[in-house]
Amino acid sequence: MPSDRDARRSLTVRIVTGMVGGCAVGIVLNLVGVEGFVEDYVVEGLFHVGGSIFLASLKLLVVPLVFVSLVCGTAALDDISKLGRVGGKTLALYLATTAIAISFALLATAAVRPGAGFDLETDVSFVAQTPPSMAETLINLFPSNPVRAMAEGNMLQIIVFSILFGLAVTLAGAPGKRVLALFSDLNSVILRLVMLLMTIAPYGVFCLIAKVFALQGFGAIPPLAQYFFVVLGVLFFHAFVTYSALLRFAAGLPPLVFFRKMRDPVALAFSTASSNATLPVTLENAELRLGVDNSIASFTIPLGATINMDGTAIMQGVAAGFIAQAYGIEIGPVGYLAVVLTATLASIGTAGVPGVGLIMLAMVLRQVNLPVEGIGLIIGVDRLLDMVRTAVNVTGDSAVSCLVAKSEGRLSSERFHADGASGQSAFE
Repeated sequence: MPSDRDARRSLTVRIVTGMVGGCAVGIVLNLVGVEGFVEDYVVEGLFHVGGSIFLASLKLLVVPLVFVSLVCGTAALDDISKLGRVGGKTLALYLATTAIAISFALLATAAVRPGAGFDLETDVSFVAQTPPSMAETLINLFPSNPVRAMAEGNMLQIIVFSILFGLAVTLAGAPGKRVLALFSDLNSVILRLVMLLMTIAPYGVFCLIAKVFALQGFGAIPPLAQYFFVVLGVLFFHAFVTYSALLRFAAGLPPLVFFRKMRDPVALAFSTASSNATLPVTLENAELRLGVDNSIASFTIPLGATINMDGTAIMQGVAAGFIAQAYGIEIGPVGYLAVVLTATLASIGTAGVPGVGLIMLAMVLRQVNLPVEGIGLIIGVDRLLDMVRTAVNVTGDSAVSCLVAKSEGRLSSERFHADGASGQSAFE
C-alpha cells in the first residue's frame, strides 16, 4: 500500500504534469491557429467540457463543506468568547495583508510607471457593472433565507448562518452533542469525497489550462508587457516576502515548509482562477497537511476565500496607477490613499470567482475619478494574471490560518513539519 506521503507526492506530480502539458498544448494550438474543427471540437468541445466538469465537481462540495465544517469548528470551541477573538484576529490580518499588498502595488507602479507614454489611440471600451455599496455588503451578511443563500452560493451569508447554528449546537447541551456527533461524521465523509474527486484533478487542470492558453496565448502580452510584469512581480513579492516574513517572525514557522505543502491548492487555484472552487482542497490541506485545527480552519479558510483578496488588490492598485499614467492624470498622495482604502474595503465584497476583480476595479476607479473605460486597456492580459493572483489569494488564506492557529495554540507543530498527512485532527 502506498503511504500518504507517496500518494500526496504522486498527486502533486500528476497535477503539475497536467498543468505543464495543458500549457504546452494550448500554446501550440494558439500558434497553429484556433479555428474550425480545432475550435469547435477541441478547445470549445473537449477542453471546455472537461474543465467545466472538473470545476462543477469542486463547486458541488463548497456549500456542504463550508456549512458542515464551520458548524463543527464553531461548536468545538469550548469557550464561545474564543470565536470573537479568532474572528477579530482573522479579520485584522486579512485587511492588513490586503492593505500591505495594494501599498506595494502602488509603490511599484509609481517607480516603474508602466502607463507612461501609452498609446491611447487603441480602441478601448469597457461597460462597468455597478458594484454593491458598502451598506448593501453589510446588510447582505445576514440571510433572510439560509436555504436560498446555500442555493445561490452566497458565502458570507452561509458563514454567518453556520456560525449561529454552531453556537446554538454548543448552547443546546445534550441534544447539541448528538447533533455535533452527526456533523463530525458528515465532515469526515465530505473530506473523503474531496480526496476522491482529486483523482480527476490532473485531467481537469489539463483541460482548463489548455483552453486558456489556446485562446489567449502570449500575443496580448507585448503591448502591455510593463503592466503585466509589474503586476506579476508584486504578486510574487507579496507571496514570497510578505507571507514568509509573517510566518517566520509572527509565528516562528519555516516558510519553505509552508510553501512546499501549498503545492496542490496553488496548482488548482492557478488552473481554476477561483478561490471558491479551490476552497475544498485549501481547507483539506490546511487541516491535514499544515496542522491547523478544524475549529480555526473551518472559519478562516471560507472567510478568506470570500474577503481576502490580496492578489486582486494588487491588480487594482497597479491598474489604477497604470490607467492614471496612461491618461496623464495625476491623482496625488490623497488619491493613492483613497485607492488603498477603497480597494481594501472592496475586497470584502469581491466574490471568489474568475474575473470579478474587474467589476470591483470599476468602484476603485470611480472613487478617484479615473476613467472606467480604461479597464478596456488591461482586459487582454487579465485572464492570465487572474490565475496567478488567485494562487496568491489562496496562499494568503492558508498563511493567515496558520498565524491565527499558532496564536491560539491550535496548530499541530508535528503535522506542520511532517512529510505525510494523517486523516485525523491533532486535537481530537
